Amino acid sequence: MSKAHRGFGIRDQKNNGRGTCPVCNRTGIKVLYDAKIDEQAAKVCKQCSAKLKNAK
Repeated sequence: MSKAHRGFGIRDQKNNGRGTCPVCNRTGIKVLYDAKIDEQAAKVCKQCSAKLKNAK
């Protein structure tokens, strides 16, 4: 089976959704998840998103 549609939802984002996470400062990681950090909206990685949700 073809995998032609894999990653299709992030192809239109800058750098295909990759960047630096503002929480853990990892580079080249997918930052796709919305989170509030110090009352400001930011995009964070999957691992930090889970940490922030569990911390509440």
